Amino acid sequence: MGEFVRLEVSDGVGTIRLDRPKMNAISAQVQSELSAAAKEADSRDDVAAVVVYGGERVFAAGADVKEMATLSYAEMVRRAHLLQAFTRDLAAIVKPTVSAITGFALGGGCEVAMATDVRFAADNAKLGQPEILLGIIPGAGGTQRLSRLVGPAKAKELIFTGRFVDAQEALAIGLVDQVHPADEVYAKATEWAAQFVGGPALALRAAKNAVDRGLEVDLQTGLEIERAEFTGLFATDDRRAGMDSFVENGPGKATFSGS
Repeated sequence: MGEFVRLEVSDGVGTIRLDRPKMNAISAQVQSELSAAAKEADSRDDVAAVVVYGGERVFAAGADVKEMATLSYAEMVRRAHLLQAFTRDLAAIVKPTVSAITGFALGGGCEVAMATDVRFAADNAKLGQPEILLGIIPGAGGTQRLSRLVGPAKAKELIFTGRFVDAQEALAIGLVDQVHPADEVYAKATEWAAQFVGGPALALRAAKNAVDRGLEVDLQTGLEIERAEFTGLFATDDRRAGMDSFVENGPGKATFSGS
């Protein structure tokens, strides 16, 4: 357990909890602890799905600007790969992941949210990539993940201006997937994650890998990735259990072992 980031597990759902008052600024230490928590959640058999949560007040208001302000070009060259590592590690979790966003999710905080599979926003949420106002650009995946979520033109507009979007606009442009009252968003995200407890873990992993890897390549290569993942599942106990249950009892009644 880190000083500012911890993994809490309950009934098969893991919560990666950011807790660095007042605004969950993402310092180098927080980045390192996020990476560690993501890797732990990924490796634990008692975690079926993951919620990323910053608390009732704020998700994460961005990078620790005071920490970065004194860095030279040479120092940032040495650290830049670490700046992307924590969002890469979150995105690399092979299980379903969801961000529960309250308050601000700006800069690095927005990049954390975009590294999860889906995003649930509170009705008071504000999201954005305001790095341009500091004379820089997003550096933890924002230019790439934002454009994949909302399209290149909208991503450029948001990055060029640095403006914030509220929850309803974020929903309209595809930056978030659901909007809920602020006092319900974490519960809704946990409920979403809980549906995968006891599910076909290897099939979920294959589906996530096929989508994520497919986005990185041309269509034909993506189809080959899908084919390999699809056929590989015929070696699993869950495939056998799922199909046998369907034949005998109809859909939705299978019991999976995750193997």
